[in-house]
Amino acid sequence: MQSQANSRQRSDAQVKVQAKRMQEGFAFKAMMLTVLAFVLVLAQALVAFAKPESLAPLAEKISPSVVNITTSTVVEGRTGPRGIVPEGSPFEDFFREFQDRNNGGDGEGPKPRRSSALGSGFVISEDGYVVTNNHVIEGADEITIEFFSGRELKAKVIGTDPNTDIALLKVEASEPLPFVSFGDSDAARVGDWVIAMGNPLGQGFSVSAGIVSARNRALSGTYDDYIQTDAAINRGNSGGPLFNMDGGVIGVNTAILSPNGGSIGIGFSMASNVVTRVVDQLKEFGETRRGWLGVRIQDVTEDVADAMGLAKATGALITDVPDGPAKEAGLMTGDVILSFDGVEVADTRGLVRQVGNSAVGAAVRVTVMREGKSQTIKVVLGRREDANGETPGAGTPEAEAEPETKDLLGLTLSPLNDAIRKELGIEGDMAGLAVTGIDEASEAFEKGLRTGDVITEAGQQKVADIADLEKRVAAAKDAGRKSLLLLVRRAGDPRFVALTLGD
Repeated sequence: MQSQANSRQRSDAQVKVQAKRMQEGFAFKAMMLTVLAFVLVLAQALVAFAKPESLAPLAEKISPSVVNITTSTVVEGRTGPRGIVPEGSPFEDFFREFQDRNNGGDGEGPKPRRSSALGSGFVISEDGYVVTNNHVIEGADEITIEFFSGRELKAKVIGTDPNTDIALLKVEASEPLPFVSFGDSDAARVGDWVIAMGNPLGQGFSVSAGIVSARNRALSGTYDDYIQTDAAINRGNSGGPLFNMDGGVIGVNTAILSPNGGSIGIGFSMASNVVTRVVDQLKEFGETRRGWLGVRIQDVTEDVADAMGLAKATGALITDVPDGPAKEAGLMTGDVILSFDGVEVADTRGLVRQVGNSAVGAAVRVTVMREGKSQTIKVVLGRREDANGETPGAGTPEAEAEPETKDLLGLTLSPLNDAIRKELGIEGDMAGLAVTGIDEASEAFEKGLRTGDVITEAGQQKVADIADLEKRVAAAKDAGRKSLLLLVRRAGDPRFVALTLGD
């Protein structure tokens, strides 16, 4: 019995030892797995943040598609100063001989001269389509494309778009040309590495590197969507490509911000997702064909949103609906466009770009807020280029005060009559209140109202006389509104202004 007990004790001890060893083994394996996981994470982080040792392989791959562009233009010869020597003066013959020598000596006056300019571009297809800036080739009589190899070919203009400063050229070659493809500019992130290529200051082929400094920059155009970069861009780089690290063109180098004309690390490239749409249209039609909604709009500010009872300051407020697609569809002045073709409208810039990127003739659904209720209206878009010359404005002279006046909201107001309409140069059937004076210390003056403006609506209701405006003020106060929305017209151009109501 004692022997069996000892045997059981030894067996139990062995089990405990084995269990302890297994636990130690599991702990060791767990520790090793933890260390291995840490090493893998560290390796991935190092790979993610590591810069390439050299950009040379990428530059060698894409450089054959980048070109220098030389343009030549014939301009009139300089005639020189006139009237320096009075007729009959003894010096008259001397100055005549001097001018003749400068003008060719044949007595036929100044000769035309040829002016040259330099820029950059890039080939986008093997059959010779070349993209550059419009300002590089604008007005050129002759365009020469020089390739990285030194080969030169003459180019012709397929089409241009001054709104985005893009031009499409074409060269003819006996063999397929090296080309690059467009990348997705929307995928570019602030901080991503980029390469700019071109012909800065006429020095020939040059490469500079930097990062994406900012996205969605607007300079001055309606359809602007620029990538800002600190890669060196100088005069002569215009029209050249901005590459991502995959060799895709994500921008066309167009402008710089500089006090001295040289690069200070603030350059702008038109985003490729804008350029591709323009290039496709230029290739197909030789011109751009942008969608047109046919409304005048302004941003919805906080005070405008409060005056209209909107939950937030977003969307595009319609200030006028001239003849066009929107009017035919039933959109109205005072509507706030909340979404266009299923995409939420944040502000006027976003709406303009989205409409411009839409196809001419497309039927789109526009959701608006009208009198506190949301409704969706179907609109068939027209063509923006066909509407560029619409609705000319008249001048806005100062208006003299009429006997029937009223001071309200910091404004001196008078109902329109024939004399005031003639004075302001406005249509004979327009009704409203003319601003004949303004308190320069008032909120109205601070928000841009001036003598000669005409108020045609208040609280999104038409006003024909001072009593109408007083009713709108009272109604807004009764509704608990802090401000009143006015529709103001100046030289025919309308805009909404929200003025704070007093106690």
